[in-house]
Amino acid sequence: MADLDAGRFDDGLKARVQENLAGFERQPIAPDGRRLAAVAVVLLADEEGRACFLLTRRTATLRVHARQWALPGGRIDVGESAEGAALRELREEVGLVLDAGSVLGILDDYGTRSGFIITPVVAWAGEKVELAPNPAEVAHVYQVPLAELDKPDVPRLITIPESDRPVIQVPLLSSLIHAPTAAVLYQIREVVVHGRPTRVAHFEQPTWAWK
Repeated sequence: MADLDAGRFDDGLKARVQENLAGFERQPIAPDGRRLAAVAVVLLADEEGRACFLLTRRTATLRVHARQWALPGGRIDVGESAEGAALRELREEVGLVLDAGSVLGILDDYGTRSGFIITPVVAWAGEKVELAPNPAEVAHVYQVPLAELDKPDVPRLITIPESDRPVIQVPLLSSLIHAPTAAVLYQIREVVVHGRPTRVAHFEQPTWAWK
């Protein structure tokens, strides 16, 4: 699918995103003992009508991944689908209730150094949504315009002596987002927005995220 105007949130955007995802042959990771998790890539409009996605900053009190940038998500329970887990975590973390019909597609799995296989689930939330972040997990939730992912400095790739894989970074919200979230954000831009079959599983995480 050709590039689309990601600036406005409308039915045309939804149709093109659906077409981009329908034409994308996602690459799963075969079960290898790592824990399964899902994240929600939520498309919605901000108060200005811009097409956005949800991004959270985790609280400082969490036992793991404190203060990190993240897409809403968590572990997949026994007997639960990736889609079901992503929607459940979305409800639990930010108070947004979506049904199965909101799911538009699924991106590539991303395997983390800390022992997870993450499945990103793309969902359409609509224009007027009410968010109620869970203070036990989420310090703040942001509606980030998709256009921010098209800036010329996205993504940034650096090298580290501990790995021969490039570390991916996404400059956003006056900060640097790292993998796994950065890898998913890059694939959102490439696949969801522009319909380009770009892979991200090879991108590395910073060493502090390996534990």
